[in-house]
Amino acid sequence: MASKSAFFPYVALVLIFLISFSEAREFWLKGHHNTWKIPSVPDEFTKWAQKLRFQIGDAIVVDYDPKLDSILEVNEEDYKKCNKSNPIKRFEDGNSTIILNHSGWFYFISGVDGHCEKGQTLALDVLSAKHSLHSPPMAPSSSPTNSHPNIDAPTPSPSNPNYDVPAPAPAPSSNAHSLKTTTIFVGSFTFLLSSLFD
Repeated sequence: MASKSAFFPYVALVLIFLISFSEAREFWLKGHHNTWKIPSVPDEFTKWAQKLRFQIGDAIVVDYDPKLDSILEVNEEDYKKCNKSNPIKRFEDGNSTIILNHSGWFYFISGVDGHCEKGQTLALDVLSAKHSLHSPPMAPSSSPTNSHPNIDAPTPSPSNPNYDVPAPAPAPSSNAHSLKTTTIFVGSFTFLLSSLFD
């Protein structure tokens, strides 16, 4: 009869396999440190987010000077109006990790007077299990022009057969840190150790 310790390496291997499919990712805002400030281009942060595919459990890491700025998570209406009076959450530590804990839209604005009106905002969509795609909301803007090309996009219908559904954004690459490598390393190390003590 095989000993219980002989099954440990196989259990560890199965756990590693399962964990590798449920990885969460960390995204640095725009892939850099100290980027949460008034952008040079309107909707710069939202345009960055539109290029990525966020999933439940992912995190956005935002680095900024806490003496000069903060981040407020707000609802869609407050996002559009740059209303800071009723935030859902406040981030003020200078190195904020924002966990994306549900599918749907997340809205963020600067906590400093006048910064939101100058475009320091972020709206991002977290995919549901069904990976549905939605148009982004209209971002607050000081100009009357619409800087989101998808907002006024036509909807598919039988009367509009030439409508092309936009392709989903590519999966993140260089600015997403995966836990998969760490998990595989720890699991392999555990497997090797258990094999030595058989």
